[in-house]
Formats: sequence, C-alpha cells, structure tokens
Amino acid sequence: MVSRAIRAATGRRCLRGLLIAFRLAGLSGIAIAIAAIMAVAPEATAQAPAVGATSRHYVDEHRQNWDRTGPRPLETTIWYPAAKADHPFVPANAPFELESVEPDAPVAASPAKYPLILISHGTGGCAAALLWMGHYLAAHGYIVAAVNHHGNTCVEPRGDPRGFMLWWERPQDLSAVLDRLLRDSQFGPLIDQRRIGALGFSLGGYSVITLAGGRIDRPLFQRFCASPVRDFTCSPQPEFPEAPALFQKLETSDPVVQEAIRHSGDSYRDPRIRAVFALAPVFASGFERKDLADIVVPVEIVVGAGDTVAPPKTNAERYAALIKGARLIEIRGRAGHYDFVPVCNDMGRKILPERLCHDDPTVDRRQIHARAQSLALQFFNRNLARQR
Repeated sequence: MVSRAIRAATGRRCLRGLLIAFRLAGLSGIAIAIAAIMAVAPEATAQAPAVGATSRHYVDEHRQNWDRTGPRPLETTIWYPAAKADHPFVPANAPFELESVEPDAPVAASPAKYPLILISHGTGGCAAALLWMGHYLAAHGYIVAAVNHHGNTCVEPRGDPRGFMLWWERPQDLSAVLDRLLRDSQFGPLIDQRRIGALGFSLGGYSVITLAGGRIDRPLFQRFCASPVRDFTCSPQPEFPEAPALFQKLETSDPVVQEAIRHSGDSYRDPRIRAVFALAPVFASGFERKDLADIVVPVEIVVGAGDTVAPPKTNAERYAALIKGARLIEIRGRAGHYDFVPVCNDMGRKILPERLCHDDPTVDRRQIHARAQSLALQFFNRNLARQR
C-alpha cells in the first residue's frame, strides 16, 4: 500500500496524502521525511541544466523477498540529463530543501552514450535521500541509479531485521540493478559500459566497497564490537533499534539466515565497476588488509571529522589505510554523519528527529554537500574518462 502511495505522489498528488499514508503505516519520522522527496508539485521556473527523474520496479529473480512470497524487489530511482525543462517539479511542503526534476522527461540526445553511477543509501534510508548528490551528477552528464535495499529502506511499510543485519545482500542488489539497467529498453543503449562507477553513504559506503571486491570478516567485526574500542556502528541503530535482538533469534531458527551468514565473507566484486566513492562508510573494523586486497579500482573516501556515528578512526581512516591507493578526504571541523542527508528547512527543523536537522552551529550543511558533490564529480570525471 505504501509503495502505491509513493507512486501516486510521484504522479503529482499532494504531499499531505503521502504523509498520511506513511503515518498509517507506522513508519518513523525519518521515513516520512525522506519519502517526501518523492512527492512533487508544480514549480514556476525551470532550472538548467534539466535533470530528468523516473523509477523502475525491477526485481531479482535469483533471490526471494524476505517473506519468501516472490522475487526480491529492487525499486530504483533514476536521474539523468533531460532533453528539455518544460515541466520542472519540486516537492511541496517538504521538510527539506530540494532540487527540481523533470518527471519522465526524454533523455538528452547528446552524447550518444553516458557514464553510469550506481548509488547505495544508508541504514533505513532510501534512494531519494541522496537526491542532492544524484541530481548534481545527473546535471553534469551522468545517468544515476539509486536502489532501495529491500528490508532496509523507508519506502517499505516496515524494516526487516534480515535487511538490516545481512549487509552483504546489498552489493548483490547493485549488481542486479546493473544487469537490469543494461537490458532496459530506454537506458540500456545509452550506458557506456566502460564507464560505470558506484557511490554509497554510510552502510551504502560499505556496500560499494564490497562491490569493488572487499570481503567482510564477520567474526572479526564481532570481536571488535566485544572490545573496549567498539564504536557506534556496533550498537542498535535508531532507524530500527530492535533489529539486532530480532536477528539474534533468527540466527538459531531461520535456515535462510543461517545460509546467508555462511556467505558473509564471499566476494561480491563486480568487475564492471570501475571506480568507487564512499561517504562516511561503516564496518571497516570487519576487514584486514587481505580482505580488501582484491580491490583494484580507484577508491575515494569522504568523511566528516566530527562523525560520531561512523568515527573516522575505526571506519574511513581504516579503510583508506588498508585499501591500496585509496584516497581519504576528511572534512575538518565538526561535520557529522547526518550532514550527508538533505538540508532541512524550517519545517524539517520543527518536525524531524534532532539528528537529521540540528547541525553544530559551526557547520554549514550546504557547504559540506557542495564539497562532497565537487569531489565526487572530479573523482568520477577523472576515473571514468571517455575512452577513445
């Protein structure tokens, strides 16, 4: 029911109806807020360059959904350079400052082929939470596809402990979305298969590092979490604090979970991915150098020095030290983890959880976004340059 509400909102229904649908579904404030990004209303003036937006209801036939009633869903949002800017839309009464898009506009005819960036959202978030980055890359000549990770996304009626705790299912989502994009009748012929990258935030940062060839050592991470130097990544997350306890029960009773755990350290490397950009990635303490040795593509990592959710020392800095050739950029000052979510407006600051909106007074989230956008664009332009 909720996914139908999102599609209705995307079709220019009012935001109020969408918020009511989410409240009836019992979702948290973060779900309501981020889902609002998908509700659109007319905007008087066009922005240039134009960015188109559309969605795809892909599935992965090789894996089942968590209820085991059908294939695994891969709800995907796509942003891209649009041919024209005749009907720009932005969310009405949303709690965030958001960019306008052209719903279902034709793709710009030139160039004939575009580079592609896959995006992975953070814990309990959704594709639209990274509109600020996807829109920017699309405005600069990229097709961008962001998947909603099943069981760990605010666009679904509820979270699932398996979606929150079986992290290595996420890179498989990205590969499956890539398979389907390349077969997509509209976008497949437009994608330059030699120029594909991936970008992720938080748990999405772990996901794209795994997609590049990292293999997490789950027992190693569990030992880290049992040690005095454990960090917040070991704790129940506010998006679904019950998940670890529920999952612990499934470990002893659910054969699907038990089988999945046996494959936690497998390689999910996708050789089609040529460059990886990670924002505040988590779980680095579950890797040794040998577990990251298969990564041969360029990796760039950006983190705020004030991040207490994924502290740089045990996460971004550790990844950068262990991945050969990786580059680390630390945003100085008190920039934190949630400074990589959309900028809140006055409404958002009144109705949303404090962690989403209330930055340190020395922090300008717009500047952090601008820095991250510029770094990502430079990184992908440099490493996905057109081959002659």
